[in-house]
Amino acid sequence: MNSAYALRREICEVGRRVYQRGYVAANDGNISVRMQDDRILCTPTGVSKGFITEDMLAICDLDGQQVAGTMRISSEIRMHLEIYKLRTDVHSVVHAHPPTATGFAVAGIELTQCVLPEVIVSLGGVPLADYGTPGGPDIVEPMKPLLKDYDAILMANHGAVTLGKEVMDAHFKMETVEHFAKIALVAHQLGQVKTLSDGHVNELIDLRERFGIVGRPSCDSTELPLAGGNQTESGELVEQITQEVLKKLRS
Repeated sequence: MNSAYALRREICEVGRRVYQRGYVAANDGNISVRMQDDRILCTPTGVSKGFITEDMLAICDLDGQQVAGTMRISSEIRMHLEIYKLRTDVHSVVHAHPPTATGFAVAGIELTQCVLPEVIVSLGGVPLADYGTPGGPDIVEPMKPLLKDYDAILMANHGAVTLGKEVMDAHFKMETVEHFAKIALVAHQLGQVKTLSDGHVNELIDLRERFGIVGRPSCDSTELPLAGGNQTESGELVEQITQEVLKKLRS
């Protein structure tokens, strides 16, 4: 287990990374780490993750009671706490709004197709949870059926959340989600999304055991409607995503 100071430094480093990569804007997003005795070290509310410092971080218990820190914890810490209660193997949670992945979430399109080997091995897929009000008590409810099996989840009309063994692990999974979304969008724009064969997918699933990755569901190897080069459907889908994102930005 890393020291408390090392954990604070790692959270601040991840905060800078998600801000510099454009995964969050203004004061968006939140990051947390489970420490010893089920104390949760987390980012406070009302602070840009790109400029956060170690002394700004707060500590709360699994019931959401703040026990340390001069700045108030985020209202979205409820989501983190429920995740920690449901997944004892998780020691860090990162929530952000990576633009391309969030575009898919706004358009109601999950990222579960079998197209990228590294995603199949590490995440299995990135499903879409129904909408829950940010900061509200119901934010995590739509995610609960998915949390048992997935370490990365799209949140409808909101963003994405990733879970990890430690904070950099959760952050790298967020990077993978956004990278996957960018590639998927380009494939949609080109009009042809080819999924890997069942045989190739099974080979990749077998690799999980070598890396000690267990419990990941398989991805969806069904060919998407765009496969075959239907440029009309591709254009319609891209337009749908664009309009939904613009609507979200204007609201």
